[in-house]
Amino acid sequence: MVNKKANIGFIGLGVMGQNLVLNLNEQGHRVAALNLVGANAVELLKKKTDTIYTVQTIEEMIQLLESPHIIMLMIKAGQAIDDTIDKLLPYLKKGDVIIDGGNSHYQDSNRRTLALEERGIYFVGAGISGGEEGARYGASIMVGGNLKGWPLVKTILQSIAARTAAGEICCDWVGENGAGHYVKMVHNGIEYGDMQIIAETYQLLKSLGGLSPHELQNTFFQWNQGELNSYLIEITAHILNARDEDGLPLVEKIKDTAEQKGTGKWTGISSLELGVPVTLIAEAVFARSLSFLKGERVKASQLLEGPKGETIVNKEELIAELQQALLAAKIISYAQGYMLFKQAAGNFNWQLDYAQIARLWQGGCIIRSVFLDKIKKAYEQNPELENLMLDSYFHEVLNDCQHSLRKVVIRAASAGIPVPAISSALAFYDGYRSSYLWANLLQAQRDYFGSHTYEKLEEPGKYYHTNWSKYGNSFQ
Repeated sequence: MVNKKANIGFIGLGVMGQNLVLNLNEQGHRVAALNLVGANAVELLKKKTDTIYTVQTIEEMIQLLESPHIIMLMIKAGQAIDDTIDKLLPYLKKGDVIIDGGNSHYQDSNRRTLALEERGIYFVGAGISGGEEGARYGASIMVGGNLKGWPLVKTILQSIAARTAAGEICCDWVGENGAGHYVKMVHNGIEYGDMQIIAETYQLLKSLGGLSPHELQNTFFQWNQGELNSYLIEITAHILNARDEDGLPLVEKIKDTAEQKGTGKWTGISSLELGVPVTLIAEAVFARSLSFLKGERVKASQLLEGPKGETIVNKEELIAELQQALLAAKIISYAQGYMLFKQAAGNFNWQLDYAQIARLWQGGCIIRSVFLDKIKKAYEQNPELENLMLDSYFHEVLNDCQHSLRKVVIRAASAGIPVPAISSALAFYDGYRSSYLWANLLQAQRDYFGSHTYEKLEEPGKYYHTNWSKYGNSFQ
């Protein structure tokens, strides 16, 4: 018999959902939990307390909820969200709140916010990062949707969020409509880039430096004590330390194909739509796609030639170079992500607080790292900062590290080891710092075949068209 009504309903009891429910309950919330697909919360039932009410139907869940009804969804993005909302609507009234905590596309969140607002229901799109551990013990939560719904769910969501080292809550409102899911999408894009540059670094250490499994693990452990300190570097050290039953490194037995759920791809698509050169993240997405051509790669390895000869280099020298190259590439990845934020904010009329976003990412999330505090301070000092790479701290670090970044790219190319993300970081860096690019010839080509016109350097704002074909017969 239920003695007191639940203050939140929860639909979706997969790994993330179950851990969020347990987290909510430990923070004093009474949860009515429901699985619409699959098993009826068998695992959760084993752990339930007298303030987690597992139910079998939406109607039963609604009967257990106090008003206004607050219902959180942790289910597969896309049509499943819309279908679940449709099932909920007959039971909801004005002033009720639906929280979508999954990896939904921001355009879907835009649409759902507006559609539900017409019914007087508040949609909250909450991007949640941190995986199973974050869901259980404190995640990074980026909140968007209908601002009227935020005060109703603020206490609930902030109670299950991570805290920074300074005790700040890693959950806050970031912007209306799809802004919360957009920020989470870019977070995941940066995560793709971060993982890729770490994987490329691992390959170079192993193939060029000839590091033993113990040396690899120790290198990442040492890096995690300094400027590269981050969750992804930390778990990489743990992974490299793992051994299979035969005592051999477990990671070396894993098939070299990396899957993806789509958020990195969405980041790349958004960057193309908005015209922002998020090249490192795009290369990280393509690298995963290339990894899935395993059968073709095996065939190609027997037919297509690469560099010949010995490629092992001095270990200590390579480790030092890679440490700096990895830091530079990491900065460039974040800089590109923030470029995308700036363009999206203007395009969608979002008031994004860039320092706040860095704070939200300092605890609980996958890309949490010590240098996010530097990003936070950069935007606190100058909220209108054009690009993270122009901040005094970051441009000085890049100036120090760019030499190593170049050496690493040269070493990799000479050895025939693909480093698409690290290489794209250098290409972007050199392109961004160039006051004059090759684009004059591109624009002339466009004018030649499409009469697209061009500007002259000394006459900005004035457009010309040339009949270029008449010069085709005047070669000497």
